[in-house]
Amino acid sequence: MKLIRFGEPGKEKTGVIIDGKKYDTSTFGEDYNERFLETNGIARLADFIDNNMLTEIADDERLGCPLARPSKIVCIGLNYVDHARETNATPPTEPVIFMKATTAIVGPFDNIIIPKNSKKTDWEVELAVVIGKKASYVAEADSMDYVAGYVLHNDVSEREFQIERGGTWDKGKGCDTFAPIGPFFATKDEIPDPQNLRLWLKVNGEIMQDGNTNNFIFNIPFLIAYTSQFMTLLPGDIISTGTPAGVGLGMKPPFYLKPGDIVELGIDGLGTSRQAVRSYA
Repeated sequence: MKLIRFGEPGKEKTGVIIDGKKYDTSTFGEDYNERFLETNGIARLADFIDNNMLTEIADDERLGCPLARPSKIVCIGLNYVDHARETNATPPTEPVIFMKATTAIVGPFDNIIIPKNSKKTDWEVELAVVIGKKASYVAEADSMDYVAGYVLHNDVSEREFQIERGGTWDKGKGCDTFAPIGPFFATKDEIPDPQNLRLWLKVNGEIMQDGNTNNFIFNIPFLIAYTSQFMTLLPGDIISTGTPAGVGLGMKPPFYLKPGDIVELGIDGLGTSRQAVRSYA
């Protein structure tokens, strides 16, 4: 299934995409959140859809993040060799883990707001994995049993905050609007081979990133197992698996987003999203 949430920010209703059309599932009575996933919600929703008439959603309805706010967004840095090299970083021997604030989450077509005092706001198209059940000290061989599905994620990043201001990467990653997610949450059966997906990103119509998940340094089963050694992953949590080459930081000279720019991105099987860049009010 392809699950969506739609409506005003903070008041989103649940929905589903069937044969390219969007339908309202709000009478199911549950949001797409931790409890939904941990109580076999995907199967229960499928049964509900089979036994109920659904109302179609207007094409102009705003789409929100397809998951109600997860407990955490765990991001993997430098997980493509070409991206590590373009940023003059040594490809890691173990996954680089950082956290992204859930307050950064916005819908797939909402604006990116350049933060106060930002000079180096950048883009990163990423495949994000949605965890389906509580995971702690998971064996790599069992890792895929913990996957509920996948979403498209733009890991927007402020490079000065991230790299030049001391401390960890987190403060360059968690600004408001820095996590456009969606347009939909695809259940695991929709993406039979997540290790072979094209992902791309354009700025103002020009291709900046064009990669494939078959170039991961660390694959999805390893990332789930590895991350679960350091923290408990809860249903609905997101692991964002890194970005290929083509970010603004890696260009010569570096190139960053400015008000008025348009960012478009997509991944095979996970749709596309589009964000307009605006200055902080």
